[in-house]
Amino acid sequence: MGRAAFLRQFVEDLRTQRLRTALTVFGITWGTVAVVVLLAFGVGLQRQMQINARGIGDRVVIVFGGRTTKSYQGFPEGRGIGLREEDVALVEREVAGIERISPEYSSRARPVRHGTATSNANVTGVYPAFGEIRNLFPEPGGRFLDALDEAGRRRVAFLGNDLKTLLFGDEDAVGRQVFIGDVPFTVIGVMRKKTQDSSYNGRDKDRVFIPASTFRAIYGTTSLSDIVFQPTDPTLSKAAVRGVYRVLGQRYRFDPTDEDALNVWDTNDTMRLFKYLFTGFNAFLGVVGSFTLVVGGIGVANIMYIVVRERTREIGIKRSLGARRRDIMAQFFGETFLLVGVGASFGMVISLALVKIGTLLPLQDSVGVPVLSPLVLAGTVLLLGAIAFLAGFFPARKAAYLDPVDCLRQ
Repeated sequence: MGRAAFLRQFVEDLRTQRLRTALTVFGITWGTVAVVVLLAFGVGLQRQMQINARGIGDRVVIVFGGRTTKSYQGFPEGRGIGLREEDVALVEREVAGIERISPEYSSRARPVRHGTATSNANVTGVYPAFGEIRNLFPEPGGRFLDALDEAGRRRVAFLGNDLKTLLFGDEDAVGRQVFIGDVPFTVIGVMRKKTQDSSYNGRDKDRVFIPASTFRAIYGTTSLSDIVFQPTDPTLSKAAVRGVYRVLGQRYRFDPTDEDALNVWDTNDTMRLFKYLFTGFNAFLGVVGSFTLVVGGIGVANIMYIVVRERTREIGIKRSLGARRRDIMAQFFGETFLLVGVGASFGMVISLALVKIGTLLPLQDSVGVPVLSPLVLAGTVLLLGAIAFLAGFFPARKAAYLDPVDCLRQ
């Protein structure tokens, strides 16, 4: 059968079963939309949650002092464990797998002000590496703290973007002065706006960062708020944490297995949890959408069975004139794939439109931007192909194996 005759026959079949065909095409269309759009929003939500989680920094581990719950080498339980700046050098030297590390001093004892604008902001003393660990990127024209600032105990400050707006409004802050208590500081940079959904000493947008050496000189303190480090690889974070317990356990005489002696927040655990959670979530969305497509596939199979029944005599004539079984199967397979293809094409167009609309909605910070990833599109096409094959195989096989004599009697 030529292509023109094949298409004419296909169109004639559609006219004969107009309503049923429309409903079947709608089923495939709706199933395609369900798979593509659900997974597009699922992938977008996953990426946005990861961005929000990384607002605190990438691969960050934060170590706080704690209280022992086990007696050790003659020392009783219940001892408070504080952290000092010397611990940073010790951990960096003795624990493998740490890429960057910084102490973190923290205080709200002195207000931050410029002119008449005043804020009880968190003043944080850190090493220059803290900026890379915590994703504190400066806006153009400014910079974060550097080694010379730390070595020279310079009175320089890096402002969170909201704190800068509070103190300076729309004016440029770089090169201007702020007072921390009665001590003047020169602003060297302002943080680029970022999304941050978790914190421990306040959001970075509301904080001011100064060199750790300057913090010690102003506040006269030797006690750290915490130690922040970044492992070279997220898979090494647990081993690095065990190393921290071992090294600080030797220094402060506590049992390295006493987890309460230190309070550790490993954000790598959060990212691993997100990965497993969204893998399951997207799989669930895919299954829900696939069920809709399967229902549409059942509709395609039903309409093809009807077509086979209505064209039984035609099949008998073709077989008696020399048509082979594979010719009959190819004809019905072709009609099935055309039917699924029409529905899938409509579905893809509608999906693209819905995803485009989704990118325009003001919901990016909460649910993210829907993403039509190549993996989702490839998976949808494969699923549609499998459904078309199964929906066409059984009706086509039935048609091919009909007895020609029985067909001509009808």
